[in-house]
Amino acid sequence: MAKAKTPTASKSTNKQVITMPDAGSTLQVKKNSSSATVAPIDLESKIRQRAYELYVERGNTPGHENEDWLQAEREVLARVNQQQTA
Repeated sequence: MAKAKTPTASKSTNKQVITMPDAGSTLQVKKNSSSATVAPIDLESKIRQRAYELYVERGNTPGHENEDWLQAEREVLARVNQQQTA
């Protein structure tokens, strides 16, 4: 029987590094390149607003708070990522 190979480490690329802020603070998005700009973003409030919009779109039906929050996180982070790469 053949022995399984261990995966090799991939080469480092210029990926964005995003960390979640403390409550009420702003987030700085940094790109791993020397020409990147850093913009403060109130990420939590944007996510909270979008999660509320999803709740209203669902017809104000309770019980989906986690799904709304995670969906809002994905959308807001994708939007921030897209703006930073543009």
